[in-house]
Amino acid sequence: MATTPLFADARTKFHTLLLDTIWWFDGKGIATNADKGQKASINIAQGILETLVPTRSGPKVPGQRAGVKFEEACAGFVDETFSAISHLRPGSWSVFRVRGRSASAIAKFDQYQHLIAVSDASRNNAELAAALGNDYTITPDVVVSREPETDDEINSAGHLVDDSVAKRSSLRQANNTTPILHASISCKWTLRSDRAQNARSEALNLIRNRKGRLPHVVVVTAEPMPGRIASLALGTGDIDCVYHFALEELIEVVKRLGYSDSEELLDTMIQGKRLRDISDLPLDLAV
Repeated sequence: MATTPLFADARTKFHTLLLDTIWWFDGKGIATNADKGQKASINIAQGILETLVPTRSGPKVPGQRAGVKFEEACAGFVDETFSAISHLRPGSWSVFRVRGRSASAIAKFDQYQHLIAVSDASRNNAELAAALGNDYTITPDVVVSREPETDDEINSAGHLVDDSVAKRSSLRQANNTTPILHASISCKWTLRSDRAQNARSEALNLIRNRKGRLPHVVVVTAEPMPGRIASLALGTGDIDCVYHFALEELIEVVKRLGYSDSEELLDTMIQGKRLRDISDLPLDLAV
């Protein structure tokens, strides 16, 4: 008898957690991830919610708390699914939501350790602080990191390294004891123009300020409007890809409502490899 794939179960649990914490119809019958000032947003969000749960209502959760709950749900989904594919991506991995919102949060990782010195220097030098601005400030919502490997582990398949070679690689614990940032995941419950640009700016800071390999830089969102998703997804060079929390349902609802422009825009983003479902994320992180 066929069983449900783990990724499908994890996706259902992810949605159920959101339905239990922040996602429902408010007192006016509007889904809590909809823009109440835009009819199309209301209709699409309603359609997605009704696809998963026909009747559910409650007060709208304040934006900051909703954002935190969405981050926690995303972290839980990635942790469960990514750990299940260790055979595809061996290593010692950690997935967690970042709580600190300062340079020290990202400086815990090998590629960004130097940002502590930058932060300290700018704090004590007004001229330097004015010149740097916030270009070094990076505050991801959820991260995936890898611990450096011991020589015993590296040499488990044969005598590969000793004190004479590979003396600077960060993956080798003999050279580095700091976790390596593998992925930075920005979680956006909804996308307004300012929030989209914040995610893009953060991605550019990750690119510019790294020393070493660039981590995966992705965004997960529950935004119902394809146009707003496109403001972040279209283009290349900063964000790897945008992942929608219910892309299959979004496609179905937009088609059913007859929003042909939105349907075409979704197709453009999907065919252009700029938009995927959250269930695609763990496998993409294994690359």
